[in-house]
Amino acid sequence: MSKRRTYLHNAALLTGSGLVLRALGMGFRIVLAAYLGSEGMGLYQLILALYMVFVSFATAGVNVASARLAAQSLARGSGMAETLRGLCITALGFGTAAMLAQSVLAGPCARYLLHDVRAETALLILAPSLPFMAMSGAVRGCFLAARRVQPNITAQLIEQLVRMAVAAAGLRVLAQWGAGYGCAAVLLGNTVSESVSCGIMLAFAARTPEFAPRPGAPLHPYTRKELYDILWPVEGSRLLASALQAAESSLIPYTLAIYTGSRAEAVAQYGSLKGMALPLLFFPFSVLGALSGLLMPEITRAHTKGDTAAMRRLIFTMLRMTGAFSLAAGAGFVLLGAPLAGFIYRDAKVGRYVQLLGFVAPFMYLESMVDGVLKGRRTAGRVHLPGCQGWAVCAAFGLRRAVHVSGEYGGRRVKGSGGAACNIPIFAV
Repeated sequence: MSKRRTYLHNAALLTGSGLVLRALGMGFRIVLAAYLGSEGMGLYQLILALYMVFVSFATAGVNVASARLAAQSLARGSGMAETLRGLCITALGFGTAAMLAQSVLAGPCARYLLHDVRAETALLILAPSLPFMAMSGAVRGCFLAARRVQPNITAQLIEQLVRMAVAAAGLRVLAQWGAGYGCAAVLLGNTVSESVSCGIMLAFAARTPEFAPRPGAPLHPYTRKELYDILWPVEGSRLLASALQAAESSLIPYTLAIYTGSRAEAVAQYGSLKGMALPLLFFPFSVLGALSGLLMPEITRAHTKGDTAAMRRLIFTMLRMTGAFSLAAGAGFVLLGAPLAGFIYRDAKVGRYVQLLGFVAPFMYLESMVDGVLKGRRTAGRVHLPGCQGWAVCAAFGLRRAVHVSGEYGGRRVKGSGGAACNIPIFAV
């Protein structure tokens, strides 16, 4: 099969599986919203925001390094057995360190950063998932570099089904005890599913010819400098971005609680936006996300071989497709977002958020795709601030609070509420 046909075949498989996974995820979100309510969804999103800091530490650099170094090994004509082995060892080290850090810091972070002690149990349950997630990411990147997407698709589908099954069983028992226990039940599904996914990926790797040892293959197919030149810049930028987003996520309900006078109401509003509106907004991105994942190793190959023409052709094709698709998706959310969200969640407030965020959806999609291109071109060493998603969250809350306060208390309070909303992105920066 030619490279072009292989790429299109893989893109079709990833796009189809991405849509299935997104559909399963959306269905799962609807079930979660029914069990947990807006406040529970807000607490769930706060826990995930902090968890993503440790996920970034465990996986961000390794995921990018695996795809690029494996593609580099293939471009040089060397086998990938030692590349995979070295990357898995590195991933296990980062994952274990992240697990220990999250376990130690779960209590203080829940109390002083999230301002909700109910989050501690869920954070402790999530910690063991980090080594499994890191190793899965390393193997997944090697499969993408080898142009084999079926193992990734199979593992992700099984992972999602296991997550949903464990979470649903746990919610039936624990949701009645409160939002904290409900979130713990849901996130237990994450830990179990990550371990299952890791086992599946390693089993596929053991049976894949490209990963078998080759006679005469170098014991060290990449240097430490090559690894660290990818690892540390990506690790630092992602860790900084996720830490700022976690702080921002904590600040949003904290600031809202000052003006609503109720922490529960503030967390519920945050849950409506971050836990319901934004997942719906990013549902169409599965189409572009598949292309982004495939583009990075292809661009790395072209960059390694010095094929500037091929690299430019890939980048310009991506920009044209992203521009057309994202504009269509944004227009659809502006026109149909409110009735669609109302139908799915039975909540008019979520519909207003989706409609408002439809205006910035094209910028969100484009930023995510460009990020993948920069990683492929080895320019991911820049330290970037949180992207458009964080700004969209702040803008939506700021606008809604200003309108709400204006109607309820008069113009005298609008200035204070708007100032608080504007301080959220300033704090993130």
